[in-house]
Amino acid sequence: MVDAALSQAVSAAGTLLKRASETDWGGYFGYFTDPDGHPWEVAYNPLFELRQGKLELPD
Repeated sequence: MVDAALSQAVSAAGTLLKRASETDWGGYFGYFTDPDGHPWEVAYNPLFELRQGKLELPD
């Protein structure tokens, strides 16, 4: 998911700032800038769930 989102952002004139990589806690993330130069993070956190389009934080 993260790699695909970063690839799509770069294809749409974004600039890759940091390739996706694993975190110590099991997540996965990377950074890009949009065409206006604003930085964005794309991340996957295995501890958070999406349910019906809403973020469910762990107890």
